Amino acid sequence: MLVKLSAAVAAICLLSTSAFAQGAKLTDPQIAHIAYTAGVIDVAAAKQALSKSKNKEVIAFAKDMVRDHEAVNKQALDLVNKLKVTPEDNDTSRSLARQAADKQAELAKLSGAAYDKAYVANEVAFHKAVDGALAKLLIPSSSNAELKSLLETGLKIFEGHLQHAEHTLADLK
Repeated sequence: MLVKLSAAVAAICLLSTSAFAQGAKLTDPQIAHIAYTAGVIDVAAAKQALSKSKNKEVIAFAKDMVRDHEAVNKQALDLVNKLKVTPEDNDTSRSLARQAADKQAELAKLSGAAYDKAYVANEVAFHKAVDGALAKLLIPSSSNAELKSLLETGLKIFEGHLQHAEHTLADLK
């Protein structure tokens, strides 16, 4: 299972990989893979929270993350199948997965209120980073109108997730 990234790690992974630093333009198959990978990471993190947390608010938040990210990822898979496009693994999606595995191991060592706070704080950081990457990089770089529309819809949902995570974190403190 994968877990989320801290804001700094996510920002580095999403915005500063060598491909981006060199000004390489992302292709739609790469964008699709990055977005899908971020969704998979969030679902895995939420499933870990469901298995570790006893806090009703954290559990409700995690259930929302599983439901929404699985739904958006299903729409993404349906779209790439319709377009006959194969999502392309790339440095950014690989970095996301590596960093998420590290974060999973870190969070797995925590329990109780410490876990809940760390998980939700990481959700805040992750959604800030992913929302920023969607708005500033992935959506503007997308050339397919249907992919761009799906990313824009996802961004609206994920902005709501950020607000929900911030509210939940404030309640935990």
